[in-house]
Amino acid sequence: MPEEKFNQPRITLSRIYTRRGDGGETALAGGLRLPKESLRIEAYGTVDELMAVTGTARTTCDASPALAPLAAILLRVQHELFNLGSILAHEPGKIHPKQPRVTEADIAQLEHEIDTMLDGLPALRSFTLAGGCRINAELHVARTVCRRAERVLVRLSREEEVLAECLHYLNRLSDALFAWSRWATHALGAEETLWQPNQASSALPNR
Repeated sequence: MPEEKFNQPRITLSRIYTRRGDGGETALAGGLRLPKESLRIEAYGTVDELMAVTGTARTTCDASPALAPLAAILLRVQHELFNLGSILAHEPGKIHPKQPRVTEADIAQLEHEIDTMLDGLPALRSFTLAGGCRINAELHVARTVCRRAERVLVRLSREEEVLAECLHYLNRLSDALFAWSRWATHALGAEETLWQPNQASSALPNR
């Protein structure tokens, strides 16, 4: 049996509340306590939010056989996001070699899926708006949360060590979520909603 790349979780969740966070602090995995508004806490909290909205999109995919390939991808991405959050929840310099993390292989897989799912789709002649179908809108929500997570991580990287793969992964994932929103819309036979500047009230006749 091949050796596992990452350590398995060693936790027992017997209690959900501890009251230790009532004073506005929380603990990293190594025990260091930080204010809840610190950039590191905000970073992995936003990654957690991204993982949750990705799960919402995956649940929508589960309801349609045409979206089964994307459902499998989104489940994998949720595991990868938890791996990313695991790294962020540890103090820099105190990360075990087998600590779960995102890697260049994860990034390369996203790039492959972007290229594969966009292959054969019509070229865009305008920017797209969220909508057209539910999964399209949900993937756009995930994309914008991913961009926000990336911005927080960039700010954190200006102050302390952040693994480059974490930044690269979020940057590529936001592109992938956009590509998947297009693929899913076409897989369902729905229409993409294109940005039309002259549909604004100020551009309509008699205004």
